[in-house]
Amino acid sequence: MSKTAYIEVDGQRHEFPVLVGTEDEVAIDILKLRALTGAITYDPGYKNSGSCKSAITFLDGEKGILRYRGYSIEDLAGKSNFLEVAYLIIFGELPTKEQIEKFENDIRRHSLVNEEMKNIIDGFPKTAHPMGVLASLTSALTAFNPKVVNADCEKDLYDAVCKTMSKFLVIATWTHRKAKGYPLNYYDNTKSYVDNFLRLMFALPTQPYEIDPVIKNAIDKLFILHADHEQNCSTSTVRIVGSSHAGLFASVSAGVSALWGPLHGGANQAVLEMLEAIQNDGGDVDKYIAKAKDKDDAFRLMGFGHRVYKNFDPRARIIKKAADEVLSKLGVDDPVLEIAKKLEEAALKDPYFVERHLYPNVDFYSGIIYRALGIPTEMFTVMFAIGRLPGWIAQWKEMRINKEPIGRPRQLYVGEALRSFVPIDERK
Repeated sequence: MSKTAYIEVDGQRHEFPVLVGTEDEVAIDILKLRALTGAITYDPGYKNSGSCKSAITFLDGEKGILRYRGYSIEDLAGKSNFLEVAYLIIFGELPTKEQIEKFENDIRRHSLVNEEMKNIIDGFPKTAHPMGVLASLTSALTAFNPKVVNADCEKDLYDAVCKTMSKFLVIATWTHRKAKGYPLNYYDNTKSYVDNFLRLMFALPTQPYEIDPVIKNAIDKLFILHADHEQNCSTSTVRIVGSSHAGLFASVSAGVSALWGPLHGGANQAVLEMLEAIQNDGGDVDKYIAKAKDKDDAFRLMGFGHRVYKNFDPRARIIKKAADEVLSKLGVDDPVLEIAKKLEEAALKDPYFVERHLYPNVDFYSGIIYRALGIPTEMFTVMFAIGRLPGWIAQWKEMRINKEPIGRPRQLYVGEALRSFVPIDERK
C-alpha cells in the first residue's frame, strides 16, 4: 500500500510520495519540493537526507547489522575471502569458481604500474604522509590510463574495475616502501591478492619472505570488514565526484582524500596516538579510565563506541578474535599493546562503559593488529583505503549505471543582502 507525506508551506499543503526500502527503511521523496513550494530542506551533514538508492550495503546501527548485497558480515568474514567479497560488492553476486579465477587473473593482467610513476613518488620527501602520496598517485594514474570509461559498456567497466583493483594495491604499498626507504616491489602473478599485499609491503630483496597464515587471515578479515559502509563521507565523495562523469581513478583519489580526515579513516590512527600518549604519561590506565568517566574532563577514549552502531559494532566482534590470534602468534612484548588490553578489559566489564555502549570498535582492534605487525601509524588509513576500494568502485559503478544526475546540493544563504559598490577612496 502506497504511503503519502504532507508538507504545509505558507498555508499550502503538498503531497509527497513515501518510498520504502527492502529492509522497511522509509524515505520521503522530496524531489519536487522546491518546484512546488520554493523551499529547500536544511540538513547539515546530510544526516537525514538520502542521496541515492543503493543495492550494495545495508546497516542498522541500533541492531548492529551490517550486510553486503544481503549477506551478513559474519558469514562473509567467516566463510569467504577478500577478493570474493570484492567481486560480490562490485558485481552483485558471489562469484562462481570460474568467475573468481577469471577476476583474479584479470587483476594480475593489469598489475604493472607505468615506470614513470616512480618519478612522481620520487618527488615526495620521505616525511610526506602516505595518504597524501596515495591520493596524488591515484590521481596520476588517470594520466597513464587516459581512456574514458564507457559506463554503458560492460567490458569497459569490467576492465576499469580490474585495473583499479590491481594498480591501487601496488601504489598503496609503495607509499610505505617510500617512507621506509625500501626498494619498490612488484606484483607477483603467481600469488593471491592478499598474499601480494603482504609481499608488496614487507618482502626485502636480501631475504626470503614467508607468509604467516595467522597474519594473512587477520589482514583478509580486516579488508572484508572495511569493504563498504553505506553512504559515509568518502563513499558519498566518490559518488558526487563521479556524478560529473569524472573517471574512476579521479573519483577514488577524491575518496582517498576524504578518508584521510581524522573524523573518518583516521580513527584507528587516533587510537594508537591515544595509547602512546597514555604510555608517555606513565602508562596509568586507571587514571585515564577515570578521566574518561569525568564529564568535565576533555579526554575521550578513542576507538570506543561508534557514531552509527549504537549497541555494538558487529565488525569488532569478528576482528577481536583475529587480534587475539595475532598477538598470541607473534608474542609481541609492547607496553602500548598492554595498555590496549587493559582498556579493552575495562570497557567490556566496567558498568560505566557497558551501560553507555562504549565498546571497543573495529578501529580499536585494527590499530592493535597493525601495530603488532609493525605497520607505522601513519599507514593505518592507507590500510583502510585498500579495504574500502571495492566499496568505492561499486558505488561509482552503481551511480554511473543508474545514470544519476550530477550532485548539486542547495544552500541557505545567510550573507549580506544587495549592497552598493563603494569606490576605494571612500571606504572607511
